[in-house]
Amino acid sequence: MRPTRLLVALWTLLAASLDAQVIDLTINGNGLAIGDKPRMNGVRLNFRDRQLEEINGINATLWGPYSPAKGTVNGIALGLPVTGAGRINGIGVGVLGLGVESSFTGIGIGGIGLGGGNDMKGIFIGGIGVGAGGRVEGLTIGGIGVGSGGALRGIQIGGIGVGGGGDLTGISIGGIGVGGGGNVSGLAIGGIGVGGGGDFNGIGIGGIGVGTGGNTTGLLIGGVGVGSGGSVKGLAIGGVGVGAPRLNGVALSGIAAGGVDVKAIVIAGAYFKVEEKGRFDGGSLSAVSYVKGSQHGLTIGLWNYARELHGAQVGLINISDNDGKRRVFPLLSVR
Repeated sequence: MRPTRLLVALWTLLAASLDAQVIDLTINGNGLAIGDKPRMNGVRLNFRDRQLEEINGINATLWGPYSPAKGTVNGIALGLPVTGAGRINGIGVGVLGLGVESSFTGIGIGGIGLGGGNDMKGIFIGGIGVGAGGRVEGLTIGGIGVGSGGALRGIQIGGIGVGGGGDLTGISIGGIGVGGGGNVSGLAIGGIGVGGGGDFNGIGIGGIGVGTGGNTTGLLIGGVGVGSGGSVKGLAIGGVGVGAPRLNGVALSGIAAGGVDVKAIVIAGAYFKVEEKGRFDGGSLSAVSYVKGSQHGLTIGLWNYARELHGAQVGLINISDNDGKRRVFPLLSVR
């Protein structure tokens, strides 16, 4: 028999043997056990868990538990190369991987990956990724990514990305992107972009852009642009553009900026626009300023237009149409 076949046969025999019986060296449930002993305090060695109920101490396995995983490990769970349980409270290490059916509280390290079916709280590191079906809180690092079906809170670092189905709070860094299905708050840095389905509050930096479906507040920097389905408040910097229905604060753009209700200082290299029936309160500096609503402030540019001017225009050509009466002035127009 070839060595490889011999090893497979011995592995199979060992697995069947350990799964079928227990070498119980405990006294009153305390001590050492080899096999699938359901409950004990001490050191438990098993090939693959099926009967696990509660272990207080060290639980070491050669393979992950039968599905669905059950029982609780309070202490240290070791996988050589894989392990898991219903719940882990303490430290879990899997040479290849580590998983829990329900919750994990403590420190978890998976050579390839680490996952939980529900909530996870603590420090978690996965060679490829870390994921949970529920909420994740603490320090989470995934070689490729970090994700959860619920909220992510703490420090999240993903080689490619960080994403949560709920709120994203804390420091989030993704090589490509960072995003949350709910609100995003704190510091978020995405190599390509930062986004959220709800509101954003904090510092957002995206290689291409920063955008949310709700309101965006704070310091926002997008290599291409910054945008929001609601409002942008604070300091927004976009390499190409900055835009939202409501702009409040300071908007700096290499090419264009605009909105409907704008209460801001706006500097745009080429074009600034306020949409029809909108209102502008503040000051702008742009080659072209096109206010299709009412202007209550100052625009400076080569060409300035306001449907209703209640402020001042400074430029080569200044046009305003108050009450349907057009006025075209060079250099300065005040109404």
